[in-house]
Amino acid sequence: MDARLLIIGGAAGPALLVRFVELAGAASARIVVIATASETPESTEAHYVETFTGLGAGSVRALRLTTRPEANAPEATAVLRDATGVFFTGGDQQRITAVLGGTATDSLLQELVAGGAVVLGGTSAGAAMMSATMIVGGDGPGVTAAAVRTGPGLEFLPGVLIDQHFAQRGRLNRLLSAVARYPHELGLGIDEDTAILTDGDCFEVLGSGAVTVVDAGAATDIRVPSGGPIALAGALIHVLPAGHTYHLTGRRPGIGDHSHEDREPAPPARPQRVSVPAGGGGPAPAGGADRAGDV
Repeated sequence: MDARLLIIGGAAGPALLVRFVELAGAASARIVVIATASETPESTEAHYVETFTGLGAGSVRALRLTTRPEANAPEATAVLRDATGVFFTGGDQQRITAVLGGTATDSLLQELVAGGAVVLGGTSAGAAMMSATMIVGGDGPGVTAAAVRTGPGLEFLPGVLIDQHFAQRGRLNRLLSAVARYPHELGLGIDEDTAILTDGDCFEVLGSGAVTVVDAGAATDIRVPSGGPIALAGALIHVLPAGHTYHLTGRRPGIGDHSHEDREPAPPARPQRVSVPAGGGGPAPAGGADRAGDV
């Protein structure tokens, strides 16, 4: 499989978005932005079109998909066939699956991504929908069946459960709860301004945070009562910062390039999601384009 996925945990900084532009072809990139998840698609589309253009993409256009007939229209698939990169914004991941699931757009994206014809990126809600079993909400206390709500995703990266805004919103409990309910799936908690870049059955961690991997495959006991706390004994947890890799098939982490450890630490990510270079049209909208409505 030649699929390349850039899956961002939200609040993407310029370095991650530049990497997406490079993967899509840099000055030759033809990027399509899909803001189906957003409650305000017009402003979200405008933000990312301006941002990717300012970061050097050859051409950037928005594809407005708010209904299933639009996602089944020949005009939509024609736009996607010309793309080298497709980027899903944040918002509510259930809007993505409700509008796109099973449509001509969904089928074509699966074909293009699997064949390596496009690089697929997504942030926040656009990251959550990449898995087959999708976390759609739930931030209750403790590790319980009630602490997480799930639904079907679009399955661009099978065999995983993806949670986003992970460290910033304290979502370890809900990822543990999800993995206990679906122990055949690998839990991936992706921090803000952090991403995984897939290459075959391996991914590399990029960005300023870390990816928390929860593997229940080796667990010696899993019990999920309808009420009360879950029992999860013997599961493995890995915390992987930038430069580390993980092999999905073998479920094993790789050791990254640690030459960065001798450098000055990077400054913390600023509240605004993207800083557009001079001439790119100005800063990101207040609050960021992938913040409102994210679950």
